[in-house]
Amino acid sequence: MKKTNGQEIIQIFESWSPKKIAAMEGDPIGLAIGTLNKPVSKVLVTLDVNENVVDEAIANQCQLIIAHHPPIFRKLANLRTDNPKGQLLEKCIKNDIAVYAAHTNLDVAEGGVNDLLAEALQLQNCEVLVPTFTEKMYKLAVFVPENHAEPLRQALAGAGAGRIGDYDSCSYTISGEGRFRALDGATPFTGEVGKLHTEPEVKIEVVVSESNKNKALRAMFNHHPYEEPAYDLFALETPANEMGLGRIGTINPMTLHQFAEHVKNTLNVPAVRVVGDLSAQVRKIAVLGGDGNKYIYAAKRAGADVFVTGDMYFHVAQDAESMGLHIVDPGHHVESVMKAGVAKKMTLLCEQHKVDCTFIPSKISTEPFQFI
Repeated sequence: MKKTNGQEIIQIFESWSPKKIAAMEGDPIGLAIGTLNKPVSKVLVTLDVNENVVDEAIANQCQLIIAHHPPIFRKLANLRTDNPKGQLLEKCIKNDIAVYAAHTNLDVAEGGVNDLLAEALQLQNCEVLVPTFTEKMYKLAVFVPENHAEPLRQALAGAGAGRIGDYDSCSYTISGEGRFRALDGATPFTGEVGKLHTEPEVKIEVVVSESNKNKALRAMFNHHPYEEPAYDLFALETPANEMGLGRIGTINPMTLHQFAEHVKNTLNVPAVRVVGDLSAQVRKIAVLGGDGNKYIYAAKRAGADVFVTGDMYFHVAQDAESMGLHIVDPGHHVESVMKAGVAKKMTLLCEQHKVDCTFIPSKISTEPFQFI
């Protein structure tokens, strides 16, 4: 395992949750405080950044904080250290702690906040609730000598090619015969300059997403024995990889009251606000982390019996009630499922990249509300 810096950690993070998939225009994501051009061995993962969280990062000797909620959401008119916001920024800078924010890009990402919430609620057959980003898909076809096919397949899979739904390393292979003649100046891997040569070859076909396209091509060139590989790359007309906010899935039928108790238990909250008939049977569930007020109509159109989301406004709740959409509001802080989820995901990704870094889920609750 190799030592690393903040830049490499964030490159690995953005290979999973890139900025371009953010669902909110002008979302203040990315590096908010400090620099990434320094060694990093420990990263604290948190929902919010407050003074207690920064103290936790200091105590754990973390050089980087990855947060879901941006610590600087609106542009600062000044940076004064005689108010709480300025003091927080000052503490990060004085202790050389960088802060990186992944907001709606982490909501949208596969395995991000909304998938973690759906998993916690034990939803089945999940789909995206509100599509916000469509990624173009390509097919890469490359011709390679038979005895070099398997290493090349593995390299392409390692670069993210061949990912279809819940399957990876997907490829198709066709055997054939390659024919070529190396001209003056060439240094052929096989065959002789000036002589026509035939070689038993296979054609490997894989699908690759727009975001992994260049990485897959680099892997192909780096692991192909020929100095001039023959390959085709073309855009697919088949449905592209669709991503977005929220998830919708199913549970075993139960009453709204039973489901509200299920939400409390699985998301570990002391209370929930509920809209609807507590005795009604529910089965199809939509969930969207954070403030989901704008998406009650999307949940209804998708056929949801219940919409699980936070920060529900009084009049929006009335609108949901009038259209027959049940609401369970466990609060905004349930997005804290991302702390353990991101730490686990980044640990796995860094192991794959042979990078030595420890990810620590914050133990600090940033929930401002108390229930009495």
